[in-house]
Amino acid sequence: MGKNQSLEQPFRLILASTSKYRGELLSQLGWEFDAIAPGVDEEKIKKKGMSPRELALELSKLKAQAVSCKYPHACVIGSDQVCTLGNHIFDKPGSIDAAMEQLSFMQGKSHQLITAVTVLHPDGMETILNETTLHMRKLTLPQIHAYVHADKPLDCAGSYKLESRGIKLFEKIEMSDHTAIIGLPLIELTNTLLKLGYSL
Repeated sequence: MGKNQSLEQPFRLILASTSKYRGELLSQLGWEFDAIAPGVDEEKIKKKGMSPRELALELSKLKAQAVSCKYPHACVIGSDQVCTLGNHIFDKPGSIDAAMEQLSFMQGKSHQLITAVTVLHPDGMETILNETTLHMRKLTLPQIHAYVHADKPLDCAGSYKLESRGIKLFEKIEMSDHTAIIGLPLIELTNTLLKLGYSL
């Protein structure tokens, strides 16, 4: 995955995730990498009552550490994303009813997507924290029902897919890196990896 032998890599690059979304994003950068599941019990960590930012950072760090301990000479990227409105954190809905409930609560309001990245490498650790603010339109129940059945965003925290019809749900999105919404802030991650000696 993501193979390009012409790009210099000082360390073996590993993505501590088997998410197809993050894998596709990292592939865009052209570096060769492996994707390995970290096996972190996220639900256990979520019960600790951390703030959304603390939770995102902690989970990204734990994911990177879980893989780094097995491959200490590699550069490991751990990432986590938290969808939050105030201090309310939204999980992946898993069902149509739950997705409709989430969107009914969020419609007409602004919420944040907090994306944290931890890069563990033989010379140390780097962290990235990216925050996107999304302003959702006022939506009627029939509109929510039609959207959920069309896009089926059951594996997406917040119950929408911005890369698909979900973009219609929003009046405005404030961001510094649009790729962060999908799961990896590629601009900031590229800045970090270039500093570590990876070639452009």
